[in-house]
Amino acid sequence: MADHRHTHELVQEGDLITKRYVDGKPGAGEREWRALTLLAEHAPGLAPEPVAFDGRSVTMTRIDGLPMRGIEVRAEHVAAMAEARARLHAAIPYGVLRDVPVRPWSNTAVADWIRRRAAAWQPRGPLDGKAVDEGSRWLESWSPGESGVTPAFGAGDGNLANFLWDGSRVRLVDFEDSGRSDVAYEVAEVAEHVSMWVDGEVEIASAFGLSPQEERRTREHRRLHALMWLFLLSRDSPDSPRNPPGTFERQAERVLARLGA
Repeated sequence: MADHRHTHELVQEGDLITKRYVDGKPGAGEREWRALTLLAEHAPGLAPEPVAFDGRSVTMTRIDGLPMRGIEVRAEHVAAMAEARARLHAAIPYGVLRDVPVRPWSNTAVADWIRRRAAAWQPRGPLDGKAVDEGSRWLESWSPGESGVTPAFGAGDGNLANFLWDGSRVRLVDFEDSGRSDVAYEVAEVAEHVSMWVDGEVEIASAFGLSPQEERRTREHRRLHALMWLFLLSRDSPDSPRNPPGTFERQAERVLARLGA
């Protein structure tokens, strides 16, 4: 689950990066190390290579590339981003993937979190009040189900900044919430991350070539992630906003659009 906490610090020494977790996030280092180790074996070149893990910090190789957030995202970038994430999803053989723990903040965990936040919600205006009401009604009848599930290795964070463009390809960083997942859930998480639309819409879901069943599941999970982001963005401080003014209100509109309300 992407949120607004600062969970780590990065220290660069030559061609190595050490990622130190600063908030005691349980299991973050283990998940990052597992992901880098698996990807080094099954998808070399897609992510940094693992170097050392001491239980609190992960040291990895530095990879070249500009974070995609902050640059003009063109069609070639979107195609490369989808290619990198699709490679990630399919990288780990199922015989190995089935033994990888489920990623934190799976669809059921997020749904439960949303229900708790919605139950205590105090509307700030007509749009967010309607978005929470409509979202709660949808969630009452929603079930993740198993039809159309395509097992995948998930990164756990759809932030545009985690896609590094080196001029010809995209590589990936940040796996502290990684684990076993579902293609549709992962695509939805990327597509609905606030970084994918707040500075200009980056429509990436259609670039994955999903099956009809995966597309249906993705639409459902995009509703879930849009609701999640409504509550996350409500935490933005007016004194030190992380996003442009009006982002929370735009997210309420986005929720209603996703729900068709």
